[in-house]
Amino acid sequence: MRTRLYLRLPVVGFFAAALVTGSAVGARGNTPPGQGTGAITPIQHLVVIFQENVSFDHYFATYPLAENPPGEPAFTPSLETPSINGLNEPLLAPNNPNSAQPFRLDRSQYETTDQDHTYKDEQRADDQGLMDRFVESVGRGAPPFDYGHGTGLVMGYYDGNTVTALWNYAQTYAMSDNSYDTVFGPSSPGAIDLVSGQTHGAVPPALATPFGVDTANGTMIGDPQPTGDVCNTRESVTMTGTNVGDLLNTKGVTWGWFQGGFRDCAQTHANKAGIVSKDYIPHHEPFQYYASTANPTHLPPSSPDMIGRTDQANHQYDLTDFSTALDAHNLPAVTFLKAPAYQDGHAGYSDPLDEQEFVVPTINRLENTPYWHDLAVVVMYDDSDGWYDHQLGPIVNQSQDPVNDALSGTSCGSRPEKVMGGYEDRCGYGPRQPLLVISPYAKSNFVDHSTTDQTSVLRFIEDNWQTGRIGDFSFDAKAGSITNMLTFSPHGPVGGANKLFLDPATGLKQGPQ
Repeated sequence: MRTRLYLRLPVVGFFAAALVTGSAVGARGNTPPGQGTGAITPIQHLVVIFQENVSFDHYFATYPLAENPPGEPAFTPSLETPSINGLNEPLLAPNNPNSAQPFRLDRSQYETTDQDHTYKDEQRADDQGLMDRFVESVGRGAPPFDYGHGTGLVMGYYDGNTVTALWNYAQTYAMSDNSYDTVFGPSSPGAIDLVSGQTHGAVPPALATPFGVDTANGTMIGDPQPTGDVCNTRESVTMTGTNVGDLLNTKGVTWGWFQGGFRDCAQTHANKAGIVSKDYIPHHEPFQYYASTANPTHLPPSSPDMIGRTDQANHQYDLTDFSTALDAHNLPAVTFLKAPAYQDGHAGYSDPLDEQEFVVPTINRLENTPYWHDLAVVVMYDDSDGWYDHQLGPIVNQSQDPVNDALSGTSCGSRPEKVMGGYEDRCGYGPRQPLLVISPYAKSNFVDHSTTDQTSVLRFIEDNWQTGRIGDFSFDAKAGSITNMLTFSPHGPVGGANKLFLDPATGLKQGPQ
């Protein structure tokens, strides 16, 4: 296959020029029609679709080659598709170093058992970089949704006949094959890293019982719920420190977190397999952990005009408020979207087909708004669920907690000076995950090989709206840039400028809606 060549304006230079000259490119009428928000690039609106529990190999192991069995949506790649770091020989069966071999999950096997994705066990699976202990360390299987593989289910992957929409987005826009969970572990640390890059500073309520695996040395490593949230059902913590919402508020930039079921804690849905779950999951809502950005009683916005601005909702909203904001032509500059649980992609109660029916309609709708001309959509994930991925991430921050670290026996690395701020239990980077950028400014059919992590999106927000950094040894100080996936030109969008409308059920291309 041929690697595509691009002529582009260097993005780092674009940021630097804007910072030196003080030119707010988006706020002064130099971008396509839309609402200026004070960003320094033509991207005046960012929408982050933050999904659940997928490793890169679990969704893209054989990209761009799909098996295409009869009766399933067929995927035919462009001949110019770049190569990726996937499960190519010798990592496919029968040569994989794990005790079970990687295998394709058919589209009919969309529902699967949830895997083990705890902080320590994910390190054990990586086994000092050998990547050969997934079955023993994080594999889980239970009939009927392990399809006879038992704990070997952890080696399963989907292809373009199941995650068809994401593969089609990758063909038209940009994706990364070298992006990582900021730290090892489950959903809550991933969500916290997205908005602050700092999982240290977890404080339990007074008289709380010991946490066990939820916190260690003041660092969140599990899934405690946010203290004070009226929807909480178990142990909780408050996070100290600063998050990106605080930075955006200081700059006067509109923003919001929109989550399915936020308005009604009891609201439920069944996924395609008939598994019923509550739409709202408290530990998936990172801003609720911080007193400065919490909406503990889930109050609605005082009016459509106040969505994205500070009022009783405090920037925390139900997904229905996102629709209201679009209808009112009041999309915040920075928008985080969290699907209702049955559509968030989390194995055990969600799945790739239900996930597709959230992601595709959301993007289709955004393409039909005036915001498309200055918009970037990021699709990313909070953790890997433990699913097999063959690539060890760079360990940019080490930890020497013998109780909870296990990448190198009883530690994550062996150099104490590499522990940022002296904060233990932030071993990272963790597992590799999908990252896609869908935008008129995304490079077309492009695979980014530069190193990024969850806080790379945080850093883009900081840079694009000139908020400054989080501080306190946040991972944003180390984050690689997602701007290699973008291309800017004085003449307007030159990347994946054409709108791509997909069918939510099949993920296949369809005409404009």
